[in-house]
Amino acid sequence: MDPLDGLNPEQRRAAEAVCGPVCILAGAGSGKTTTITRRIAQQVATGAFGPTQIMAVTFTDKAGGELRSRLAALGVQRVRAGTFHSAALRQLRHFAPGSVGRILPSKALALRQIANTLPAPFKFRPAGDLATEIEWAKNRRIPVERYRAEAADREPPIPHDLMFKVFREYERRKTDEGLIDFEDLLELTVQLFEQDVRAAETFRAQYRAFTVDEYQDVNLLQQQLLEHWLGDRDDLCVVGDDYQSIYAFTGAGPEHLLEVPTRYPDALVVRLEENYRSTPQILALANKLVPNLGGAEKVLRPVLPDGPEPEVRPFASPETEGAAIVARIRALECPLEDVAILARTNARLTDFEELLHDAGIPFQGSSLLERDAARRIVRRLERLGGGDAAEAVRAAALDAGWLEQLPDKLGERELVRQTDLARLVALAATFDGAAASFVSDLRRRFDPGGDSARGVNLLTLHRAKGLEFEAVFIPRLQEKELPSKQARTAREIAEERRLFYVGLTRAKRVLWVSWSGRASRFLDELGVQRIAPVAATERIPRQKVDWSPVGERLRAWRLERAREDGVPPYVVFHDSVLHQIAEVQPSSIGELAQISGIGPAKLERYGDELLAALAVA
Repeated sequence: MDPLDGLNPEQRRAAEAVCGPVCILAGAGSGKTTTITRRIAQQVATGAFGPTQIMAVTFTDKAGGELRSRLAALGVQRVRAGTFHSAALRQLRHFAPGSVGRILPSKALALRQIANTLPAPFKFRPAGDLATEIEWAKNRRIPVERYRAEAADREPPIPHDLMFKVFREYERRKTDEGLIDFEDLLELTVQLFEQDVRAAETFRAQYRAFTVDEYQDVNLLQQQLLEHWLGDRDDLCVVGDDYQSIYAFTGAGPEHLLEVPTRYPDALVVRLEENYRSTPQILALANKLVPNLGGAEKVLRPVLPDGPEPEVRPFASPETEGAAIVARIRALECPLEDVAILARTNARLTDFEELLHDAGIPFQGSSLLERDAARRIVRRLERLGGGDAAEAVRAAALDAGWLEQLPDKLGERELVRQTDLARLVALAATFDGAAASFVSDLRRRFDPGGDSARGVNLLTLHRAKGLEFEAVFIPRLQEKELPSKQARTAREIAEERRLFYVGLTRAKRVLWVSWSGRASRFLDELGVQRIAPVAATERIPRQKVDWSPVGERLRAWRLERAREDGVPPYVVFHDSVLHQIAEVQPSSIGELAQISGIGPAKLERYGDELLAALAVA
C-alpha cells in the first residue's frame, strides 16, 4: 500500500516531508494518528530512514500499541514506539543498569503513610493531590531543597511548610528503600546523557528520526530528555493541538509546541483542519471559541454531512436539567455506550449516577462507592451495624476531616473528597433507618446496574480527551463549575476554556450543553445569550419523564409539603420512593410501611397526607 493513498492535501504534505523538522498542528478529529503513521511509513518506503532508526514517542501505552498496530498494517515493523518512560527505562538498563532501582508503581501508598503523620485536618488530604504537587516539582527539575522558593507563588494542597516536609520525607523513604519513581526515570536518563558523552553518541548513532505525539502535553523534564536524544540534529516531527492542552497541573503546557517555529526556523508547519468526527453544526459551535483560545489558530472544517443543531439551553433547577437529560438519552437512537455525560469533576458526576440509576439506565466510568470517602465510611458503618444512620455518617465524616465550610482553594482530589463526604452526610440526613440499612440503600442507588461496560459513559472532561461519542452531554455549564471556582488567574481560566473545547469536540452527531445556575462566561463566547431559565413545566413535558398520573399527583403534593417545611423535595421523599408508592398505591399505613425507604419517622410525619393524596389521585 502506498503510504500516501487516501490522505487529504494537508495530511499528504506532512507525510511527504520525511526529513527535517516538521510541526503538525492537528485539530480535534483531524486524523493526526493516520498522518504520523503514514509519515513514518513514507520515511521507511523512501529509504530516508530504516525502521530501527526511528523512535515514536506517545503518552500512553495504549497509544503506543495503536501506533505499532497501524504501522504493522502498513507493512512497517521494528519501529520503536512507546512512552517517554518506557524509552528512558530501556536506555538506563542499557547504559547504566546499576542506576535503576525498583520502580515505585504508585506514590499513593507511601504518601498516604506520610500524610497520616500530619496534623488534622491536613492528614486527610488525598495522597493523589500530594503526588500531583510532587510531580509538578519534579517535572520542572525542582529538587526538594528548592521547593519552597520555587513554589512560593503556588497554592499547594497543604501549607508550603507541610508540603516541603512531605516531599522531603517521600524522597528520603524512597532512597532508603532503593526505589525510584517515574519522574526519576526521566531525571536519571537526562543526567546520564548530560554526564556520559559516549552514551549520548551511541544512542544518537542508533536513533536518527523522532516523532512525538500529543506534544502539547510535554513538560520541561520530557523536553530536556528529547533534546538530549536529538543532540544537534533536527529530524523531529511533533504533532499536537494547543487547544487541547489541559494538563498544567502536571507541569505540561502548549509552549513547547508553539515555540517549534522559533527553535527551528526552517520547520515545516502543517495545520490539519479537516474534521472527520463531528457534524458541521457541532463544529460551528466549537469554532466560536477559537478567537479566545489563542495560540496557533485552527478552524475545523467539516467533512461529514449535516446533523441536528446542538441543544444549548438553560433550566430552572438541577432537577429539571437532570430529568431533561434522562429524557433525551432515552430518545436517542444509538447504543448507550456511545453516549457520554461530561463534567468538570467526579463529584458532579455522582449527581448523574443517581439520576441514571433511578431511571433504570446503566452507566459506566464513575462511582461514588469506589472513591475513598465513601469506601471508608461504608466500612465504618458496616462495622457499626445499628445506630441512627444520620448521626453515624455525620460522625464518620467529621472524623474523616469533613469541612462544613470549604476553604477557597483545595486540591482537585480533595475537593472531590469533600464533596463526596458532604453528599453522604446529606443522603444520610434524609434516610430514615439504621446505619446498616443506609449502606444497603447506597448500594442500591449507586450500583451502575446491568452490564456496566455497556452503559452511558460518565467522564470528567480530562478523562474524555482522546475519546469520541455519538452523543455528548455537557451539563452545569455555569460559573464555579466550568470555569471551576478554583480557576482564578487568566492562565487558569484559559485552561478551563480549553477543557470546554475538548468536551465540545468529543461529539460526533448529538451535542447538548445546559446550565441551571449562573450561566458560564463561556456562553458569551459561543454567542449564546445568558437568558434566565424558564419554568420547569415549560421545559420538560410530562410524557418525557415517565411519571404516571398518580406519580404526578404525588410529586405535586411533595413539592407543596417541601415548601411548607423549607426543604428540598428529595428530603421529603426521593423520586425512587414516590415511584414505588405510585406503583403500589397503598391504602393503609400498614401497606405504606412495606415500601422501601419509608421508616417509622416518615410514616408518622407524612403517612396520612400521602394516603389522602393517593385517594384524591
